[in-house]
Amino acid sequence: MTKTRALLGAFFLYALVLAPAAQAQEPREALGLVRLFSNDALADRRDRWRSGAFSVSAFRGPAWTGSLPTQAFSVMEYRFRGEVIAPDNLSTPAPGDRLYAGTWWLGAHTHYDLQGFEVTAGADIAITGEQSGIRSLQSSIHDLFSMPRVGLENYQVDNGIYLHGTLEMGRSLRWDSGEFRPFVELQGGVENLARAGFDVTFGSMGQGGLRARDPITGQRIAAITDIATEGGWSLLLGADTAWVDSSVFLPENRGFQAEDIRHRARLGVNYGLGDSNFFYGVTWMSEEFVGQPEPQIVGSLSVDIRF
Repeated sequence: MTKTRALLGAFFLYALVLAPAAQAQEPREALGLVRLFSNDALADRRDRWRSGAFSVSAFRGPAWTGSLPTQAFSVMEYRFRGEVIAPDNLSTPAPGDRLYAGTWWLGAHTHYDLQGFEVTAGADIAITGEQSGIRSLQSSIHDLFSMPRVGLENYQVDNGIYLHGTLEMGRSLRWDSGEFRPFVELQGGVENLARAGFDVTFGSMGQGGLRARDPITGQRIAAITDIATEGGWSLLLGADTAWVDSSVFLPENRGFQAEDIRHRARLGVNYGLGDSNFFYGVTWMSEEFVGQPEPQIVGSLSVDIRF
């Protein structure tokens, strides 16, 4: 485990600092900015489990030519994300319900083409527990809007700082009006898992650009758009299965057991108008821990308005 964390740390340092500096001889520019808000209140109108998240990703690299570069670290994605995982009841959780987990994520990831395969690789630093301040922030918001009190000071994951690595490989099989894209993914650190799935896209919005995957729902959001194909719409479908080894969010030493297998199924609509684009999607997520009584549905919303 120590060796794995050291390797992840070295990769993170290289991706965040050294690799972009090594590319300095190549003119670099801002290629895209994605903001995504996910919350189960946007779908099943509940406040539980994978409760909510907000993320911002900034993309930088050489001028976009309509396809991924063949060199790693040429196109970089810098991520900042806050996430809330919560039990069903925010004041008096039922015995066996999952712990509250507020987490900040900060990471760097590269996107490139490897002999026809689309690769995303990188690492994040995750800050968990009361030290993140997310529980206090959510509690203040709930108090402001007279929502249920978040009284979970003694029912949450421990404070921790973790390195988390992600590697995804996919291959796009395109036809005139869409594409079919199978993919595989490995994650290690906060949650250790392997995942396989597919995405299907119909429509012109996002063609010739780059879509980035949301870690929680798996939705693929338009991150870099091709100027020649701006506007229009796309319908996105997808599903995947993960084989889970362990999770910091479900600590075994406190009596929790992660489900060995997780499933996700998603549907989204992306609409572009000039330089602006709008996305809304819903994701069905199977049970993540032994004792979770039912699956849940999470909604995701991204609005990028440019004048």
